[in-house]
Amino acid sequence: MDTTENIPQQEPATHPLTELVERVQDKIQEVVVGQHNMIELLMAGLLADGHVLIEGVPGVAKTLTAKLLARLINTHFSRIQFTPDLMPSDVIGTSVFNPQTAAFQFKPGPVFSNMVLIDEINRAPAKTQAALFEVMEERQVTVDGHSYKMQPPFMVIATQNPIEHEGTYRLPEAQLDRFMMKIVVGYPTLEEEVRILERQGEHGIAELLNAAQAVITPDILHNARQMVRQIHVEKKLVEFIARITHETRNDRSLYLGASPRASLALLQMAKAIGVLRGRNFVIPEDITYAALPVLRHRVNLTPEKEMEGLTTDDVLKEIIARMEIPR
Repeated sequence: MDTTENIPQQEPATHPLTELVERVQDKIQEVVVGQHNMIELLMAGLLADGHVLIEGVPGVAKTLTAKLLARLINTHFSRIQFTPDLMPSDVIGTSVFNPQTAAFQFKPGPVFSNMVLIDEINRAPAKTQAALFEVMEERQVTVDGHSYKMQPPFMVIATQNPIEHEGTYRLPEAQLDRFMMKIVVGYPTLEEEVRILERQGEHGIAELLNAAQAVITPDILHNARQMVRQIHVEKKLVEFIARITHETRNDRSLYLGASPRASLALLQMAKAIGVLRGRNFVIPEDITYAALPVLRHRVNLTPEKEMEGLTTDDVLKEIIARMEIPR
């Protein structure tokens, strides 16, 4: 099962952030074998200051990669295991009566962190999903009329299993739209699986994770994100992004197209991909490469197309293929 996108050809490193990005990627690949597409897109999401949804069958290093990325950043990390009985207060926190002050005191939940890993996000009901709406979009939580700001950096990485549906809940469209992108992870190749067996035979996962040392500080990450935002994008490429999202709203194979938030996410992801390629500008290939992970979870197929066995990736590829690429 090969669900990865075609990775553009690596260009000569000229951007000042390239060395930092390569150092982080090398550290991840010391533990995770293969999955280059997932690692690269995760790095792009980190630089673009967006939340990431990772979908794949169990055992393909989704959670491991997310935990390792968090360890490489010198910030606070928390993991929330979503279950059907999880309540919103278990995520965002609740007000607890303090007898010493005779007043209610807010006790923050595990979402009050910098890197938040949500494992199996589709196992929690809609009311718990809704608890994430505000914190993912506005970086704050409101409880009993009081707003509590998240300390930057703040990033949510969520995982879900596309195969097992027993005890799972469909993610609300408003929830999906708050993820900058959705990464689909496939199985490793035969050669990569052999390397996994050889590496795990020498060192355990816990040992490899504990050996990972932070290489990014919050200040470095903040400056990197500012540099990504300042990447130049020509007007014709901005129009190209707008045309792609506009086409998703008019395609007969889709009954739900992408929102303006998708256009903004695609713009930021294209900038981050440009940096990963060692450039301080965006080219059309950056946009087409980022289009699938940014848009695939924001559009819905018509029932007829679902019955035909099409996927959102198939339709998005058709939309991009029939568009004129600006040069």
